[in-house]
Amino acid sequence: MDGRLKPAPQRSETRLAPTPWLNRNVAGMCLASLLSDLGHEMATAILPLFIVTIGASPAALGVVEGASDGASTFAKVGGGRIADQPGLRHRVASLGYLLTALATGSFALAQSWFELLVARTFGWMARGARGPCRDNLLVESVPGEKVGTAFGFHRSADTVGAILGPLVAMLLMHRIGLRGVFVVSLFPGILSAAAFFFMVREPGDGREHARPPFPGWNAAVPPAFRRFLLAVGVFGVGDFAHSMLVLRAADLMGGTASAMSAAVALYVVHNVAHALLSYPLGILGDRYQRRYLLAGSYAVDTVATIGFAIGPRSLVPLVLLFVLEGTVMAAEETLESAVATDLLPADVRGTGFGILAGTNGVGDLISSIVVGLLWSNFSAELAFAYGASMSALGSMMLFSAV
Repeated sequence: MDGRLKPAPQRSETRLAPTPWLNRNVAGMCLASLLSDLGHEMATAILPLFIVTIGASPAALGVVEGASDGASTFAKVGGGRIADQPGLRHRVASLGYLLTALATGSFALAQSWFELLVARTFGWMARGARGPCRDNLLVESVPGEKVGTAFGFHRSADTVGAILGPLVAMLLMHRIGLRGVFVVSLFPGILSAAAFFFMVREPGDGREHARPPFPGWNAAVPPAFRRFLLAVGVFGVGDFAHSMLVLRAADLMGGTASAMSAAVALYVVHNVAHALLSYPLGILGDRYQRRYLLAGSYAVDTVATIGFAIGPRSLVPLVLLFVLEGTVMAAEETLESAVATDLLPADVRGTGFGILAGTNGVGDLISSIVVGLLWSNFSAELAFAYGASMSALGSMMLFSAV
C-alpha cells in the first residue's frame, strides 16, 4: 500500500434506468434546497445582528453556531444510516426540511441567546438528518459519470436560495424588523418540504428492504476514506461559521446601521460566488482530479482567512475576500461529497456520507466556539489567524494523501 487515496470497489446498487442526469428527482431536490436556503439564509444573514440587539457577544454567536452544528453531527451520522434504507430516507428527508423551517421561524420568539441556541440546535439536527438521505438519493438518481456535475448543479440551486434569502432580509429588516424577517422565513421553508415530498421518488422500485446489520468500521470507513476524513476534519476545526464574516465586516466598517446593511450585502456577494461556481466546479471535478481541486480550495481559504485577520476597512478588498470564501464553500459542498463517492462502496455510501457530515459537524462545533472565544477574550486577529492555520494544515494533509 502506498498510502494514497484510491476509489473503493463499487458493489451492485439500484439506479434509475439510463436517463439524463437532470431528471425529476434532481429537479425536485434542487427546488427543495433552493426554497429551504431562501428561508433559513434569511435568518442566518441577520442572526449576528439579532444577537447584538439582544445584548449578546461574539462568543455567544460562536456558541449558537458551533453548538447547533455540533449537535447536528449525531443526526448526520444517524441520517447516514437511514440513507442506506430505500423508502425510509425519502420520508426522513421530507420531514427534515419541514422541521428546519419551523425551528428557523421560531427565532422570532427568542428573548435570549440561549433560546436561539435551543431553536437553532433543533433545526440544525433536522437539517443534519436530511442531508445524507438527500445526497444518497441524488447519487442513485444520476449516471455514475455525472455525480460531480449533479452535486455541483444541486449546490448552485441551493445557493440561489442563499442569495435570495439575505436579499429579502435586507429589503424587509428595516420595514418589519428582525423578528418579522424570521416569521417570513417560515413560508419558503414549508414549501421546500412540500417540493421534496411530492417531486422526489425513490430510485428503482421504491420499496423498503430489510435493514442489513450495521457494517463494521472497516466496511463503513475504508482506509482511504479514513485518510480523507482526517484531512477534512483538520480543515474543519478552523472552518468557522461564515456568519462570523458578517460580524467581522460590520465591525471593520464601523459597526453603524449602514455598516451592518453593507455587511449583509457582502454576505449576498459571498453566496453569489458560491452559486455561480458550484456547477462549474462539479463539471471540473468530473473531468479532472477532484481531490486536488478540493485541496486547492482549502489553500484558498487559508489566504482569505488571513485577509480577514489583517482586517481591511474598505469595501473593495472585503468584496474580494467574501468572493474567495464563497468559492471555498462551493468547492467544499460540491467536491467533498463527490470525493467521498469515489472512496465508498455503494452499499455503505449513505453511512459514509453521514460520517463525513458528522466530521464536518464536529469541526463546525470546535471552530465556531474556539474562534468566538478567541475573538471575545483576545482579538479578532488572533481568532482568524487560528482559522487560517488549520485551513493550511488541512490543505497540506489532503495534498499529501492524494
